[in-house]
Amino acid sequence: MVRACGLGLLLALLLPMVGTSMPGTVVRINKAALSYVSAIGKAPLQRALQVTLPYFLDRSGEMLQTTRIQILNVHVPRLHLKFVADFGVRLLAAANFNFKVFRAPDPLELMLPVVLLADARVAQGPIQTPVISISACYSLFGNASVPDGGNSTSPALLVLLQKHIKAVLSNKLCLSVSNLVQGLNVHLGTLIGLNPVGPESQMRYSMVNVPTVTNDYISLDINAVLFLLGKPIVLPVDATAFVLPRHVGTKGTMATVGLSQDLFDSALLLLQKAGALNLDITGQLNSDDNLLNTSALGRLIPEVARQFPKPMPVVLKVRLGATPIATLHTNNATLQLQPFIEVLAVASNSAFQSLFSLDVVVNLSLQLSVSKVRLQGTTSVLGDVQITVASSNVGTIDMDQVHALMGTVFEKPLIDHLNALLGMGIALPSVVNLHYASPKVFVYEGYAVVSSGLLYQR
Repeated sequence: MVRACGLGLLLALLLPMVGTSMPGTVVRINKAALSYVSAIGKAPLQRALQVTLPYFLDRSGEMLQTTRIQILNVHVPRLHLKFVADFGVRLLAAANFNFKVFRAPDPLELMLPVVLLADARVAQGPIQTPVISISACYSLFGNASVPDGGNSTSPALLVLLQKHIKAVLSNKLCLSVSNLVQGLNVHLGTLIGLNPVGPESQMRYSMVNVPTVTNDYISLDINAVLFLLGKPIVLPVDATAFVLPRHVGTKGTMATVGLSQDLFDSALLLLQKAGALNLDITGQLNSDDNLLNTSALGRLIPEVARQFPKPMPVVLKVRLGATPIATLHTNNATLQLQPFIEVLAVASNSAFQSLFSLDVVVNLSLQLSVSKVRLQGTTSVLGDVQITVASSNVGTIDMDQVHALMGTVFEKPLIDHLNALLGMGIALPSVVNLHYASPKVFVYEGYAVVSSGLLYQR
């Protein structure tokens, strides 16, 4: 993994998360993120600036001497980052370099203050990943001093040493920052990797345009493509451009991530096409509280009792032919499922016999959350489950009597199955080692917003 300076860490946090048009996410990295990045970026920047110096040619004596100079350490007491509108990010770092000059007979230690200025432009790469480049970099040097206050060093030698160090560092420091950023581009390339949704389905993100930069935030666009068995999932109608309003989520948060209706529709369509929402519900025949048997049905449907004088297991085959519908209103997210249920009984020859089938409409409350980099959901039933008879091989069915039984044996397994799927979640745009910290999810009309801090872990 490439070591990252403060600027590199900022851009690693910025670029994985984005806004898009089909289906879309809009992510803004706000000013609050800069203080965090400045704090965690000092140590990596110090390591990156600890470069190797060539030997110093000492002409101060009667003979020409070569003297080794080593950077003992670099301390960065100040690292400041800010957004520059229509450009990118500007870095200002104050660093103190401590050197050891291996000069006979007594080594010499020097301290040299340096101010480093760098401007980084963020662009879209040829493979639709973020690409960072240093467009300008300057090193401003102060005056070298002897930390121990010794007076044995001649002023003329000190001037020559300082001139030599400045000449070397003026190129090396900016080259180190540039190399660091170039290496970071490889790290940012992990944005386009496939993220699993299910056993046979994945998501892939890619940038769709250049970032929007203001003095207050950077906003990037990413397109989310979902795949089933290697084939992209396409919404049946053209998705519309998603525009995230300015003041949403939590004020002063590091990251504001807008998730459009299209993203929810696309993810649900993927789950439906993959058959992940289908399930078979069975019961234990010998269990005292098992209602999935022909005896329980026979008490409500006489024809079932006639055809099955002995208790036999019953299976509910739940299939979702229609795509689930997510609806996002302010402070309220709901999910509607329209499963088709075929009720089967095991005959004496172990073959399945269809008893009847049902059309069902289930309205669910949807709660959203984020864990690390995954958007997750949990559901609970809203109101009554609507059940109507689609077909019957056991004569007339009184749904007033059957409704309570079917709701009892159907609702909990369905909710458990659905919550297990939604609990696995789908990956939000990210690069490796990046997590969302203390995220909160807000629901608005037609979209959801994640307000979150950012946590970069090696």
